[in-house]
Amino acid sequence: MEYTNVGSSAAGEKVSIGAAGGAIYKYRKQDGVLTFTDVKPVGREFEIVKVECYACNPTSSVNWHNTRLNLTAYNAAVEVAARSHSVDPALVRAMIHAESAFNSTAVSKKGAQGLMQLMPATAAELGVTNALDVQQNIDGGVRYLAGLLKRFGGDTRLAVAAYNAGPGAVQKYGGVPPYAETRVYVQRVAILRDRYRNAGIRF
Repeated sequence: MEYTNVGSSAAGEKVSIGAAGGAIYKYRKQDGVLTFTDVKPVGREFEIVKVECYACNPTSSVNWHNTRLNLTAYNAAVEVAARSHSVDPALVRAMIHAESAFNSTAVSKKGAQGLMQLMPATAAELGVTNALDVQQNIDGGVRYLAGLLKRFGGDTRLAVAAYNAGPGAVQKYGGVPPYAETRVYVQRVAILRDRYRNAGIRF
């Protein structure tokens, strides 16, 4: 078993260094060697095993206005959580898209887990015993988001910023914190939410 983010020059592979905060991909080479890399494999099956907030990279090359939406994954869990906590299901789907790109096993370097990237302490406060369980993760994340929406008077931008940077940072700056990652995250979640709404994701 080999763990690497550097290609084999002998095999003629070309490797470009991924942007900080990108995903870690797992795939098996033709010779059976299991490889982990921050460069997205081309022409082979792979899994994403670590994600650093899919939509938080300020230098992301993704076009958020036309990147493919996921309209079906985890529909039942999203609908139940959205209805239970009175949160727009399009916003929930946008948050999952932004946080983990719908990878239920995503774990960040900081320890955030699952579809809505719950930190262990937050998960514990929410009563989530297994953050990689789809239903628990979505319900916990939506419940946390609902609490942020209530705290910030229903202002989606501030609630989304607080989800990313923490409510204390939003309180401190009296608005979206001046962090590049948080600002692009808020913008991208808004784009995704509108696109999911326009695609029919609603109560």
